[in-house]
Amino acid sequence: MLTPETLPELQRALAAANIDGWLLFDFQGVNPIASGALALEGFVTRRVFAWIPREGVPVAVTHDIEQGPWHRWPKQWKRERYSSWKVLERTLASIVKGKRVAMEYSPGDAVPYLDRVPGGVLEMVRAAGAEIVSSGTLVSRFYAMWTDVQLASHKRAARVVAATARAAFEEAGKRSRANDPITEYELQQWIVKRFGDAGLEFEHEPIVAVNEHAANPHYEPSKDNPRSIRRGDLLLIDLWAREHEGIYADQTWMGSIGEPTPRMVEVWTAVRDARDAAIALLREKIPTGATVRGAEVDDAARNVLTARGFGEQFVHRTGHSIDSRQLHGSGPHIDNFESREVRELIPGLGFSIEPGAYLSGELGVRAEVNAFIAPGEVIITPEDYQHDLIVV
Repeated sequence: MLTPETLPELQRALAAANIDGWLLFDFQGVNPIASGALALEGFVTRRVFAWIPREGVPVAVTHDIEQGPWHRWPKQWKRERYSSWKVLERTLASIVKGKRVAMEYSPGDAVPYLDRVPGGVLEMVRAAGAEIVSSGTLVSRFYAMWTDVQLASHKRAARVVAATARAAFEEAGKRSRANDPITEYELQQWIVKRFGDAGLEFEHEPIVAVNEHAANPHYEPSKDNPRSIRRGDLLLIDLWAREHEGIYADQTWMGSIGEPTPRMVEVWTAVRDARDAAIALLREKIPTGATVRGAEVDDAARNVLTARGFGEQFVHRTGHSIDSRQLHGSGPHIDNFESREVRELIPGLGFSIEPGAYLSGELGVRAEVNAFIAPGEVIITPEDYQHDLIVV
């Protein structure tokens, strides 16, 4: 959040990047980065801007009829008010004319999670006389960062998520030996109850998928068309949760109910090795202070699956940002496939590592852990992450 305490460090970063200021824009929640940084209260129905200069005090550009949401804006900072578009454009020109301005803009939409400002607004700011550059580096440093308290919260959640996954496999195995095996949907709801009992919250319900269902990365179990989990099945469990307002833990675990087939082991081993190649690259380079970008880590995992013959079946990025507000955050992603992620992985950032192989009509495998870049090291959660296919 933008505060008088965080302002000096942000202004030092602007000066180091030779940027005159950061221009935050939002309209009805279109830019979650701006709304999160400004922490406005209530739903804002008019366009808002906030100018954070590299020297001096920030300036809020607010609509006359919506002053209430700005009550947290420090009194020592400026507030410009407008009602008409003419006044808005004149006010913007007085602030940004002749300046190099950072906004949530990704040239060519290379990184959609960063490309949050509508094209028309970019045109308006350029017409006001500004040069626009991407705020990607600023978003990484001042929006996506985890605090020490948040890291501790994430680690606690990761332990509960991992224990829940292991217990879910045991439950599926126990029921598979009975006359009434558990269904994908029932096991999903069993996990949901465990999270509730542990005091964790989550976005959407977990994925529980067997065999060919797991070949759909975003499969949703059905209550109306249930699929039982039986002996001989390959089971994927993808689950995520956090403490209240904490950092999400997002994991995928794989197991077989009964002895796995050679095909299951082949695909699992390839996916696990791809995940471990991404981890190995981070562990090799981060302690040396070398620059590492999300695209490079994606390549490391993707190269393994391609060499094993499953490159065409790896149909998504290797990982997504996890920031202090969202499970799928706005920081750097582990991606050189869906998008062109060029942002550096710097201390304070967290993300998932989750390569997968999806063989339509047959089976799907994903191996997911989370990573946090600490000064001089990489922290992987959960600490006891999966190395071998679970055999129930």
